[in-house]
Amino acid sequence: MTVRLGQPTDRKPPFKFSAFARVGFSDTDAQGIVYYGRYLPYFDLARVEYERHLGLLRREAVGKDFVMRASSVIYEAPARFDELLEVFVRTKRVGRTSVTNEYCAHRVDDDILMCTAQQTLVLVAVPERRPTPISDEYRRAVAEFEGADVALAVPVE
Repeated sequence: MTVRLGQPTDRKPPFKFSAFARVGFSDTDAQGIVYYGRYLPYFDLARVEYERHLGLLRREAVGKDFVMRASSVIYEAPARFDELLEVFVRTKRVGRTSVTNEYCAHRVDDDILMCTAQQTLVLVAVPERRPTPISDEYRRAVAEFEGADVALAVPVE
């Protein structure tokens, strides 16, 4: 059985992929709304499903790993327990050693924008903890999916 938590979409251009997340009780604060830091796991879920869809999950993993360099979130509206969120994700830029992703989360029931975010991850060689070049295979898969909506610092060969 194949369970898909995310799928390609054309509902929110330039985003071409989204994943669903349900707000759990442990995601909420004393005010009954999603605690601001709990959006980060929603973004991670969407990014992992995006990479899985592109066949990139663990492609760079042999002695290498993506690590978070920067993360910024703008909060627009509160989400509450048991609400279903659709988290849209796209790759905005693939640099020589880094990837920048953009996100937006919408409440499914009324399509209200909950928040937007941008994150930059750097590919590092694990033993040295030093930046290392992103493979052409990774760059090509993202470029084929995102088309003209992704900036490539290094052209795909």
